[in-house]
Amino acid sequence: MIGFIGLGSQGGPMAARIAKAGLPLHVWARRSEALVPFVELGARAVPAIADLGPCEHVGICVINDSDVRAVCAELLPAMRPGSRIAIHSTVLPETVIALAAEAQTRGIALIDAPVSGGAPGAEAGTLTVMCGSDEAAFTAARPVFACFGKLIVRLGEVGAGQRAKIINNALLAANMGVAHGAITAAAALGIDRAMLAALIAQSSGRSFGFEIAARLPSPSAFATGAPLLAKDVGLLAAILPEHSGARLLGAAADDFLKSANTAQEPQS
Repeated sequence: MIGFIGLGSQGGPMAARIAKAGLPLHVWARRSEALVPFVELGARAVPAIADLGPCEHVGICVINDSDVRAVCAELLPAMRPGSRIAIHSTVLPETVIALAAEAQTRGIALIDAPVSGGAPGAEAGTLTVMCGSDEAAFTAARPVFACFGKLIVRLGEVGAGQRAKIINNALLAANMGVAHGAITAAAALGIDRAMLAALIAQSSGRSFGFEIAARLPSPSAFATGAPLLAKDVGLLAAILPEHSGARLLGAAADDFLKSANTAQEPQS
């Protein structure tokens, strides 16, 4: 049996692909109405996190460190030796390392497996899955990850996946910040925004961050995604507080994320 917790914009499509692959999926959510689409796909809804204890594999895709710790506090005591947990959330490496140590005392494997590609990638089954674990746990979990992932990579022991994902998201935020600066500078020079976007797409300045920024009428249009990217830039600052590369990425992202976040307070 496969369990899944965190049926939001990214976790929901991931869980749906597990169900569509024919794996015996069990799901939990705080709101019962969130479970309906998955039950319709053949999944079984459970009333409590601990009811996922019999599962051999449970994926977790919640927002932040405190959410991950809260879920694991209820889940770990209910799970059996030989089972495993996959943390798809982006959190501090120290969080998953501590949880892995606790899980190990119970005979449970923990994999940090954050993903990149967003809801479209999850729906298409083309996510990048960045894993930190031992070889045995990675091999055992890979068939589940293959339901929603295309590039599935083990980067090292627990914590390695989080470190890679934090760098990835900080770089995206920095690219978007620099792209927004380029767009506003071009406007000051009288360059048509649509024409600029078209030519950059075919030129050496192109990037995925520029593509996103060019589609936004203003930073406030990114109010939904900005708090999550700001969280991840903050995670990088927390794990590398004095590193010049981390400071550079944060500085590049800062103005854009602050502008975008004026439309919505960060999620807790």
